[in-house]
Amino acid sequence: MLDIARATIEQAARGDIGAFEEIYRKTSGFVYNVAWRVTGNREDAEEIAQNVFVTVYRKLAGFRFEASLKTWLYRITVNLALNHVKKVSRARNVTVSYDDALAHPETGLEAAAASVQEPADRDRVERILEVLNPDQRACIVLRSIEGMSYQEIAQALNININTVRSRIKRARTTLSALQRKGIIEGVTS
Repeated sequence: MLDIARATIEQAARGDIGAFEEIYRKTSGFVYNVAWRVTGNREDAEEIAQNVFVTVYRKLAGFRFEASLKTWLYRITVNLALNHVKKVSRARNVTVSYDDALAHPETGLEAAAASVQEPADRDRVERILEVLNPDQRACIVLRSIEGMSYQEIAQALNININTVRSRIKRARTTLSALQRKGIIEGVTS
């Protein structure tokens, strides 16, 4: 995500459509990727990304520069994505099928994240992430794929840093257990 000048953010907050479009152009791919990695569904990620920018447009005037725009966008995107995943799960009363998600051998998150540009690699990461609950998935995405620090994740998700540590530890424990059972291969914890 490219840096966005404070002046551009302030102009967009005052209603300058050109400035808002610049923010959108520079951040839309990033927002979509975070939403996709949390939801595991391209159509849902597109819908969430659209909702993120509607939210940003409405609330940008209240942005106080206490955190970076990137952190603020993370928070909005992940919260909307998690809410969407929970809503879809309740509506369909469906849980993740471990057998379907783990039908093929996998590589570790960090290795897959490094080469997630290839469609096969994106699918591999998606299947690994599907075995985690949405809260754990969000933390793992932000840490292992986006490279955020625990403190940045806590700020982005508006949760305690110990909660971040706990969710990441549980996610890695789950992935390690599945690796030990031979269900997935090469997960680094």
